[in-house]
Amino acid sequence: MPGRAATERAALADALTIVGPDAPTLCAGWTAADLAAHVYVREHRLDATPGVLPLGPWSAYTERVMRSALRVHGFATLVEAIRTPPLPLRIERIDDALNTVEMFVHTEDVRRANGMSLREQSVPFEAAIWRRLSRQARLSFRRVPAAVTLTPTTAGSPITVGKGGPPVTVSGRPSELLLLAYNRKEHARVAITGAGADALRATKLGA
Repeated sequence: MPGRAATERAALADALTIVGPDAPTLCAGWTAADLAAHVYVREHRLDATPGVLPLGPWSAYTERVMRSALRVHGFATLVEAIRTPPLPLRIERIDDALNTVEMFVHTEDVRRANGMSLREQSVPFEAAIWRRLSRQARLSFRRVPAAVTLTPTTAGSPITVGKGGPPVTVSGRPSELLLLAYNRKEHARVAITGAGADALRATKLGA
């Protein structure tokens, strides 16, 4: 049975193939081809990984490498490279640790931007996502001027993050809370209640 990251890799590759290179994604300004190039460069071009996030002087170089990868290899080849990663990412425990979240979020970036059906994840998957989100939530919600209580509906205990202030409760499956943490606010299936709701909605989340 494939690991969590491998399963999400296949789902991402399938979604990219279905929608085609020119389809929109939830990543602002990126088509499906851009997203495929991003994932490819992240795993195959270590010289360009410092600019994978749109921060600082490295990002322009990374964008050039992404364009070059698309031009040289083509969309279909990049999609297959996502499906079958390089070593050591073929080792399940390494791929799961490094890429489960990345592949899940980008799969949903493609699927939800193109009206594809919603997926239900397994309880073990949701539990793994909650363990990861519990560790990074303070960073993801650090800018929010509210006391944000994240309440998973399938696994784990609530945690409170944010800068403090008016309370806000966010309830949902861990995978949906993760999408919120990555600033996919309009597409995360979560319930937001409390006096700090507007502050949460107005704040950029994530890195």
